[in-house]
Amino acid sequence: MMAIRSIMVLALLMGKTTAFLPPNNSFSPSPTSLTERSNTRTSLSMTAQQSYNKVFLAGASRGVGNCLLKTLVAEGIHVVALVRSPEVLETLNAIEGVTAILGDAFDYKSVEGAMDGCDAAISTLGGSMSKGDGSGDDAPTKVDYTGNSNVIEAAGILGVTRLVLLTSIGCGTSKEAAPPAVFDVLAPTLKAKEKAENLLIKYYTNMNWTIIRPGGLKSEAATGKAVLSDDCLAIGSIHRQDCADLVAKALTSPKTERQVLSAIDPSIIAAVNPDARPITEFALS
Repeated sequence: MMAIRSIMVLALLMGKTTAFLPPNNSFSPSPTSLTERSNTRTSLSMTAQQSYNKVFLAGASRGVGNCLLKTLVAEGIHVVALVRSPEVLETLNAIEGVTAILGDAFDYKSVEGAMDGCDAAISTLGGSMSKGDGSGDDAPTKVDYTGNSNVIEAAGILGVTRLVLLTSIGCGTSKEAAPPAVFDVLAPTLKAKEKAENLLIKYYTNMNWTIIRPGGLKSEAATGKAVLSDDCLAIGSIHRQDCADLVAKALTSPKTERQVLSAIDPSIIAAVNPDARPITEFALS
């Protein structure tokens, strides 16, 4: 089934049908590198701040995703959250401005059904979410690729051209930013997240995607001092609420389209950045 859906998506992107492509913006394959593609603006980009009325959110039950859900609702955005737990379903549906739908990110049809009708999508999937005992194909890292790839693919099929993917510093071009000891411990997860990043960058060229790679996540209260940076060597920590706030800001900023950004709080003294390497802030406006 995954192969069939992939063929359908590629057919859409290759111009077999233009059902979801914006006017005057056709797909044209070229040999440009992933870095060049990530820095390219398309006609989808606009100079004014974007607005979205209904946003699909995967990973809303905990962590950054849960913080983000509350941030988006506070901004007047209706959130459609895909959750696996009936208890979480009841809790989130009690929040005004949230429609929680019971489903599993491992199941493509659940993702597609929940996302249908939304005008943007965000995935914060990752961590310990697992279908099995933590080994083989059921390892926790499976959601970092399979769950995220289902979100990416559903967005492509449905024509949801705005997508924000949360991964981690240590993926792709930021590999050298992570200390070797940290990278070795997190390697399976980082490689799975990187695989999802590459899928999005390489094949979904008609999307206005943004990839955000946070540093080490902490659960303390927001400081309000966290920033986004296009420096692939940026490293440090960030509180989950601050990360959620940056994702919400990035969602509506055209400047973040086709960008891979790190999320760091320079005010936090981090063991992974003992030399206090300065961080260049990416301007959102």
